[in-house]
Amino acid sequence: MYQANYIKKLIYTAVLLAGTALFFSCREKLEFIDTTINNYIPTQVVVDFSITYTDSAVIKLRMDAPVMKYYGRMEEPYTEFDQGLNVYFYENDSPGVPSGTLTSKFARYFESQKLWEVRDSVVAINEKGEILETELLYWDETKELIYTDKFVRIIQADQIILGTGLESDIKFSKWVIKNVSGTLSLDDE
Repeated sequence: MYQANYIKKLIYTAVLLAGTALFFSCREKLEFIDTTINNYIPTQVVVDFSITYTDSAVIKLRMDAPVMKYYGRMEEPYTEFDQGLNVYFYENDSPGVPSGTLTSKFARYFESQKLWEVRDSVVAINEKGEILETELLYWDETKELIYTDKFVRIIQADQIILGTGLESDIKFSKWVIKNVSGTLSLDDE
């Protein structure tokens, strides 16, 4: 009888310890999963987003997007425009009239790097009316540089230039295609 009670207590203690260990083990995993999932849920969502940047009461830039999502819990927080982004650039000599535009179906801004990634049907138009078309473009605010390593098409009044890779200033007025693959003349003749 004594031996049976001892075995029951031993089994009860083992089950209790195993259950406790299992509970805390699963709880840590659930907390990790919960934290991981929460990182991918935006901390802010703005519908019909529009912002205007000014300097000394002069408009420099305007951004519009159907939806803006901010992911502030990520290790590297970012802002995402997964339904498209339109950017309008303004110069001092033509207040109220955009000197250039940038549009895409997707954009992401990495705060710590001050880096924009725009992709999917990217179109940029500068003040000369030159049109840049590509699928991926980076805009580095710190270096004041626009670049890509993807296929690009630049449409000018008299020609179309095709190539891979591009570097440009932020106004898209001074640009270089890294690997020109062809040009097409648009003569009226």
